[in-house]
Amino acid sequence: MKIIAHRGASFEAPENTLAAFGRALDAGADGIELDVYAIEDELIVFHDRYLERLTATPGRLCDLTLAQVRQLKIFGQQRIPTLNEALAFIAGRCLVNIELKGPVDIQRMRSCLDYAVQACQFAPEQLLVSSFNHHWLQQLKRQQPTQVIGALTTCCPLDYCVFAERLNAWSVHIDVDFVTPELVADGHQRGLQVYVFTVDEAHDIEDLYRMGVDGIFTNHPAHARNVLAGLPVDREEALLHLS
Repeated sequence: MKIIAHRGASFEAPENTLAAFGRALDAGADGIELDVYAIEDELIVFHDRYLERLTATPGRLCDLTLAQVRQLKIFGQQRIPTLNEALAFIAGRCLVNIELKGPVDIQRMRSCLDYAVQACQFAPEQLLVSSFNHHWLQQLKRQQPTQVIGALTTCCPLDYCVFAERLNAWSVHIDVDFVTPELVADGHQRGLQVYVFTVDEAHDIEDLYRMGVDGIFTNHPAHARNVLAGLPVDREEALLHLS
């Protein structure tokens, strides 16, 4: 089961920053998930539509210029990176899941993906683009049929993973509250990887491992790795051994 660092190792460092990505790599994460918005002609790594939670600044991200965004700091500590800066930092050392949080120019997205392969030591299959907006994924897939995409959902659809199969997706990403053994089995029958977000509790990690999911998004990859190894992670919590 893959361990994918949610916004980097965001339990240990400010989310979606180079510091969080570095901690994820140190923890041996199989992948790093990050979020992107388009500001002017640049893709920046940031999660929220509004600025206050992460930067203590009022207002909306979309109302800023790129120069203004570049002056902000996450939790007053780390600056907001561009997607290209994040890709150059990670440098092909693990899978990267780029989640589209807002409308993105497809040509600009393709330029960043090309940059990752040509200049940052990534293999194309290490670059996974995902979103809750399946129209954006369909548009990207039509323009770049070989691109690996992941379709997100916060529900358990009546027809399970048909929505992801229709997109010719590589993976389906589902909220931990709604994943079921039936959905996992359906996804696998359709040739899809099944990833679950956001998973930090030890018993959830164990249950999903037994359910056969292919990967989890977690804020604390080092903790998740210890759980999978059957190591004690909390004196108050009795863990089962996965081996």
